[in-house]
Order: sequence, then C-alpha cells, then structure tokens
Amino acid sequence: MYISSAFDSGNIEVVNADANPIELAIRKDNNSDFYQWFHFRLEGETGQTYALRIVNAAKAAFPEGWDNYSVCASYDRNHWFRIPASYDNAHLDFEVELDQPSIYLAYFVPYSWERHLDLLAWTQQHEQVNSETLGLTLDGREMTLLTIGDPETAKHRIWITARQHPGESMAEWFIEGMLEVLLDEANPTATRLLRDCVFYVVPNMNPDGSVRGHLRTNACGANLNREWESPSMERSPEVYLVRERMLEAGGDLFLDIHGDEALPYNFVAGCEGIPGFDQRHQQLQDTFKAAFVAASPDFQTEYGYPLDQPGEANLTIAANWLGQQFRTLSFTIEMPFKDNADLPDPVEGWSPARSRQLGMDVLNPIRATLPLLGQGAK
Repeated sequence: MYISSAFDSGNIEVVNADANPIELAIRKDNNSDFYQWFHFRLEGETGQTYALRIVNAAKAAFPEGWDNYSVCASYDRNHWFRIPASYDNAHLDFEVELDQPSIYLAYFVPYSWERHLDLLAWTQQHEQVNSETLGLTLDGREMTLLTIGDPETAKHRIWITARQHPGESMAEWFIEGMLEVLLDEANPTATRLLRDCVFYVVPNMNPDGSVRGHLRTNACGANLNREWESPSMERSPEVYLVRERMLEAGGDLFLDIHGDEALPYNFVAGCEGIPGFDQRHQQLQDTFKAAFVAASPDFQTEYGYPLDQPGEANLTIAANWLGQQFRTLSFTIEMPFKDNADLPDPVEGWSPARSRQLGMDVLNPIRATLPLLGQGAK
C-alpha cells in the first residue's frame, strides 16, 4: 500500500501506515490553522479493502461539515463517485475497496490548474473575450481577468469572481458552466446579455492556494475573503489587483462564488448589514432570488446564513464591501460540499456537473435583474 499527494492540489500526511485503519492527517494551510481540504492517491492490491481514518478531523475548520459527508473518489480523475464516511466527533473513517491498482480521493472533485489554463485558452478563442493578466500572486502565478463584451457600449457591468477559498473547487466548475452558455453564439439569452452587458470574470481568485492544496487561504495564509477593506500587494495581491480594476471599471452587479462545508443546499448571502443597504438593494435581491428559483430546481431560499443586523456587516468580506462601495446588488453564491438535500444524488452527491449547470442557470436571474439596475457607481 502506498499513499501520495505530491501533485496539484494534493494534501495528506500518513501518520501510521501500519495501523488498522490507516491513520492520516490533513495538512494545515500555510501560516494558518485552517484545514479541511484533502486530495491524495492510494495505491494497493486490486480486490483488497483499505480502511482509512483522518485522525485530525475534529479540529478541521468546519467539523460540522463531516456530518453526513461522503468522500469523492475516482480511478481515472474524470469520473467521480462518492464513498460513504462516518464521523464520531473525533475521526473521519471510510473504506476503499480497490477495483483498480490505484484510486484518487478528495474532499470535493478538484478543479486542476491545468484545467484552469485550458479554460482560459478556450475562452480566448472567442472574439468577444479579452484575457488579461492583472499581475502576479505571491507564488508568481497569473491573476487572470476575462472581459466579455464591449466595455465602451455596454449599459451594465457584471462582475463574477470565484474560488477566493481555494478548496471550494465547485466554484470554478460553476464558472466553467456559466462561460459555456455565455459564449454560446446560438444561445439567445447570452446574445441578449452581451448586447447590453460587459462581464468581468475572474475564474480563480486564489491560484496559489488551489495548487498548494489549501482549504481557505493564499500562499502566505491570508483568507482573501477577509481582505477587501484594505488589501495589499504584500499580503493579498489577488484581492488588491482585482479590487483596483473594479474601482476603475465600476460595476452594477457582483457575484462571488463559493462552497459551504456544512449546509446541504444552494443559497445566496446578501449584504443586508452594510450601512448603505436600502429598499433598492432589497428589491434587487428579491428579484434575483425569485428568478434563480424559477430557473433552477437546485436553488432555494429557505436555508442559508443568518442575516446581519443593520450596520453590522463585516466590510472585509467581498460581497459586503462591494455592496457598500457600489451601492448595488452584491451576492455570495454558496454551493454544498455534500449534496443538495432537496434533490439528492446517492452516487455523486453535489458534483461538477451540477455545479456547472447552476452556473449555466445563473444567467437567467442576471437578465431578470437588469431592468432594475442603473449605471453602477464608480
């Protein structure tokens, strides 16, 4: 038996390979106490069953995320399925019966750096797309902005960012689906949107954390979704670079795509607690949510985060800072790591395909909200 994680987004440590179950531990994000993302390969004897235990599960960032959780598994890194796991408030236990010599196991289906580069290369084939490097991360990777449409003629400016928390790989699967529809010349919704709007899309806000196998932080341990009030090139260049372009270009609607470890639902979190929240904000939010419910059976509004009290929003969070700065619609979209409890899939759970479909469906609530948008504040 052999276990490895020396690859893109890999994360695991073997504590005791001779124990039964085999004892494993998830590495912390660099300079941080956050951890929960894992991704590793197990090699063994075909037909044998291997019992595995993550011994430090209880001190993970979101231990409630282990309840009713199933591990993602794949033999070919393309087709993924779920393996049941059990959590006893101390350890996460699961068993793998090998049908082939080796298997990949992950907290959620990875979205690799190579696939990210392939996505950028594919988008630049479209004449309406401008791909631009805003600057570099701390590890020297490119921060890429996709501008889709004509900024000079567009009535509305739509910003969509994803994967501030690198372990939330479903966010980039969402972006892939959204881009597939938006760049489909035969899709009338996309055609209409690109007649009226320019889209600014950052498919991966945290390249370094993604490759390093982090759950929540960048290369130096900064939680990017707590950096929006005062980012710096020394600590959070990813946010600094994107934020500067937002201030330059302005914006009318902002969506920040995430995943939630604990809640088995798709939902949005608004900016109700910002000082500038008003009736217009509320109308925009209500219109967007109603249209999203109509567009996707996977989206719901019953379950989500508690609302911030007026004036108590944390303005270091992207959705709050953007809603306050631009006085317009700003949502965090959350997807589950586990499954959608409203429409469960016992084989795959919440999956890349479902994430991509939700990304495809988001264009409908964007379009429904456009008549209520003005020219966003710069």
